[in-house]
Amino acid sequence: MSEKKKLLLTGASRGIGHATVKHFNAAGWEVFTASRHDWVAECPWAEGLLNHIHLDLENIQSVTDSLADIKARLGGRLDALVNNAGVSPKGPEGSRLGVLETDYATWVQVFNVNLFSTALLARGLFDELKAAKGSIINVTSIAGSKVHPFAGVAYSTSKAALSALTREMAYDFGRHDVRVNAIAPGEIDTSILSPGTAEMVERLVPMHRLGKPEEVASLIYFLCTSGASYVNGSEIHVNGGQHV
Repeated sequence: MSEKKKLLLTGASRGIGHATVKHFNAAGWEVFTASRHDWVAECPWAEGLLNHIHLDLENIQSVTDSLADIKARLGGRLDALVNNAGVSPKGPEGSRLGVLETDYATWVQVFNVNLFSTALLARGLFDELKAAKGSIINVTSIAGSKVHPFAGVAYSTSKAALSALTREMAYDFGRHDVRVNAIAPGEIDTSILSPGTAEMVERLVPMHRLGKPEEVASLIYFLCTSGASYVNGSEIHVNGGQHV
């Protein structure tokens, strides 16, 4: 019997992460999750509690210190690393934080979670990814390529930087048969949507509806399978045509 493929996903407790966990688990993968939150019963999967790793991506030293434990749990191979965790701070009543409203501490917090930890996890788990000829998926955002009415400046610029990091990682890792791609979701029906999203969707999205977390999860899964074996360095829009 062949060994189960292994997924490590950050930010699994809700939305896209929760749907992705369910999709990979249903496909027979062994799923490991990592986040600063404890494992939540609302997002169940086989061995979920056992395979959850407490990891504070805002604290870069914590990421470095956790690598030995993560590597021990993976047992020498990692077929897919999905960097889904992200933070998007808001102002009073959910207002957008622009350049004038964003202090240095906020910049550091957002970039640590949304960008720097992604690079350091991939670097630290490179041997496991190489052993499995694995795949890395970075979750960027439509806000990384255009000004968004709700996403703040730190979030948007971190996602633009994550797009560039995806390209750099694809170049560096591709020669080792490790593929690196990104998906850029638009307005997906999750708990972090801002008030006013429904009106914006009707006005700006040609399909006139929110996306479903499962629609994003199925694309992430496809990019980690043999059907996408020559896809490397791509960023795929998942937004119902909002970017056109």
